[in-house]
Amino acid sequence: MSQLALSLVNLGSFALYLGLSLLFLIIFKFVYIRITPYDEWHLLKEEHNIAAALTLSGAFIGYSVTIASAASNSVNILDFVIWGIIALITQILAFLIVRYGFMPKLVERIQNNEISAGIIMGSMSIAIGQLNAACMTY
Repeated sequence: MSQLALSLVNLGSFALYLGLSLLFLIIFKFVYIRITPYDEWHLLKEEHNIAAALTLSGAFIGYSVTIASAASNSVNILDFVIWGIIALITQILAFLIVRYGFMPKLVERIQNNEISAGIIMGSMSIAIGQLNAACMTY
């Protein structure tokens, strides 16, 4: 078997994991914007709200770090799907912890384009994603 054929033997698995990862990101986007009490897309597109952009960007990065870890550490596709769902739930919990625990007026601050609130929420989402990813290494 040629070196090229050996290199491409797992192309199907790569495509499956990548496809599922992208699907997870799309699902995450829809779930996340439904959980938050403000409409990120309206705030981003119509009002050019930087705080909302920082919040949503941090959430995407945090979730994708976790999905990457789940893909790297899963033993099969079902394992990957289970950990992808756990990662989604964890990122939603991160938002709720910041909203109710650290910054009770987070929603109003994001809607008012307070960049510091967006930075804190985005950073917390990335931090939770990294911790979640690290905890998936088994």
